[in-house]
Amino acid sequence: MISPDDMLAASILIVDDKEANVLLLEEMLRDAGYRGIASTMDPEAVCELHRAHHYDLIVLDLKMPGMDGFQVMEGLKEIEADGYLPVLVMTAEPGHKVQALAAGAKDFISKPFDLMEAKVRIHNLLEVRLLYKQLEEYSRALESLALHDSLTGLPNRRLLFDRLELSIAHAHRNNSTMAVMYLDLDGFKQINDTLGHDAGDALLGMVAARLEAAVRQEDTVARMGGDEFVIGLWEISHADAAAKLASKVIQAVSRPYRIQDRGVSVTASVGVGIYPLHGEDVETLMKSADLALYEAKRSGKGDYRIAARGDLSAMAQG
Repeated sequence: MISPDDMLAASILIVDDKEANVLLLEEMLRDAGYRGIASTMDPEAVCELHRAHHYDLIVLDLKMPGMDGFQVMEGLKEIEADGYLPVLVMTAEPGHKVQALAAGAKDFISKPFDLMEAKVRIHNLLEVRLLYKQLEEYSRALESLALHDSLTGLPNRRLLFDRLELSIAHAHRNNSTMAVMYLDLDGFKQINDTLGHDAGDALLGMVAARLEAAVRQEDTVARMGGDEFVIGLWEISHADAAAKLASKVIQAVSRPYRIQDRGVSVTASVGVGIYPLHGEDVETLMKSADLALYEAKRSGKGDYRIAARGDLSAMAQG
């Protein structure tokens, strides 16, 4: 729900070429308690003002010299990508009301003003607009939750796979190379068992931050669950570059941590699958990297392995 304070803090732009009308509306709105009031008598300034301030409501006169309200609304449509025009028009022409609504205005008030009617219509439109914005924010939050890990804020499996598909398509088009790194923490269970799950969660958050700092901006760090992470490398020049980054990641993760006033240490094991050498689709690359991770852990942990060409065929035969 929209609180009364949110309503009174809403941003309102009054547009009218008559100063008396502007002053009248400003006084009415201030008396009602509204705090975010702005005005202009220049219709050509409206779009730039809205682009800069994103008003919750524009009270717009339709009949102005040089540029009328219909032209202003056409300009506002280019700014409002979702097509919602937060416009309340003012007109003395009865025939313009329906035309204005068809052009995208959300409501109208007639001139000369009935101040009580104008106040109610402005209040109602603001309430709708703020609820609409609240719903947009809620939808974005739900979308983010659907695509990100709730503990670390990293992309989850769904978003990771989408990005890996894009990366593979990019590599295919440009005859280039990309890679997938599968990583898990050595000794994480012991941290959970000795310090508790809160400490384990804190450690995972710190590891996530170190992983993001260790890779390039165009790469993707995702959490698969538990203490498993995957890094999608958007593009690499050669296999040695993936090996170098794997070493860098292991070093970053293996530096000591401070949790609950205690020093904590873990290491990381990493498996690497390279496109197109170890697979030409997301599932195959992930399996290649996972098998390489298994080999890294089996050989002593705290190290990396790059997938071998025969890994998947060996797995199928087994």
